[in-house]
Amino acid sequence: MASVISLRANHTLPSSLHGHAQTPNPPFSHNLSLIPKSQFYGLKLSNSSSFSFPSSRSSSSSLTTSIVAKVTEGSVPPAFTLKDQDGKNVSLSKFKGKPVVVYFYPADESPGCTKQACAFRDSYEKFKKAGAQVVGISADDSDSHKAFAQKYRLPYTLLSDEGNKVRKEWGIPSDLFGVLAGRQTYVLDRNGVCQLIYNNQFQPEKHIDETLTFLKSV
Repeated sequence: MASVISLRANHTLPSSLHGHAQTPNPPFSHNLSLIPKSQFYGLKLSNSSSFSFPSSRSSSSSLTTSIVAKVTEGSVPPAFTLKDQDGKNVSLSKFKGKPVVVYFYPADESPGCTKQACAFRDSYEKFKKAGAQVVGISADDSDSHKAFAQKYRLPYTLLSDEGNKVRKEWGIPSDLFGVLAGRQTYVLDRNGVCQLIYNNQFQPEKHIDETLTFLKSV
């Protein structure tokens, strides 16, 4: 059964300010300005980059984010066919017969995603020894994936989920009220059944530790 998590932040002006045309700050805006841009591991940022949150000017004066978990442990994820870094179609069914680690990440070349990709690369032989394949998925196109894979010598498949169709079908939650695409990893067994789900946006290398620990235990 799909579970729904609702996050709600209400903004109310102090009574002393009623009658003044002031708009409350979006949630976390004062914190975001203090955090170096490089710490936003899922975003490609430049000096001109900025964050925008949904407007707080609404009839309910509230911000609501709903998360629907569509893939759960013990379920079979929706099938897909996506293009890899060479522009070839790859279907999820191709990986049946052995465990597969499918990790969704926000973007090629962002700091956290690069750390995560290289950590999977550095542990690739350990995954092979455990009998598992590794597949990375983001919304970047095949050309971006190819440049990313060549630059960092990534030995595994990267798939292009343009439009985030598969991400939505699998029900991957986003972070920071939708600003960051979720960083979520799945381990599917040889029959295509999901056995592990791990989500951690700001510790990308933990995905490798968690999945390897799990694979060694089964």
